[in-house]
Amino acid sequence: MAIDAFVKPLLKLEIFQGLKPLQITEIARRAYRVVYKPGDLILQENEDGDSAIVIVSGDAVRIAGPAMGDPAENIPAGSLLGEMAMLIETRHSSTIIARGPVRALRIMREEVHAQMAEDSDLADHFLRRITARLSNVLDELRAIDDTLAADVPLPPSTAGQSVLSAGPHLH
Repeated sequence: MAIDAFVKPLLKLEIFQGLKPLQITEIARRAYRVVYKPGDLILQENEDGDSAIVIVSGDAVRIAGPAMGDPAENIPAGSLLGEMAMLIETRHSSTIIARGPVRALRIMREEVHAQMAEDSDLADHFLRRITARLSNVLDELRAIDDTLAADVPLPPSTAGQSVLSAGPHLH
């Protein structure tokens, strides 16, 4: 497959939006091309991750993980799996297997780190993306906190404190 076939799915992914075409092409060039056969394990829940996986073609299914319902969840082409593992040490939260033949890109953390060392704009881009996401999560937690505070009267010893800050502090 030509490099364009691997660049195209990256262009659609939110975490890569705003990068220069040359940066995205370099990410695709450094990525490993992987072919999974039906039933092959793509990600394993609770295992250490060292890469993200972009499903280029074919489809996969999530068979275990948080908020897992019945039946298993379809993972279509164009999906990015284990995204944070290409940036930081983390454990996968789900188990995903190939439903049929799957072509994918495996974006290794060590390759992304090497590219960021050569291109500080790339490192800044990922820092901005992750910071924005964490800010959104914090906003959502505050909204939940506000909802809980409005619905549940707090004991007098914690009055005036948020639900998030009223609990025990772990250091």
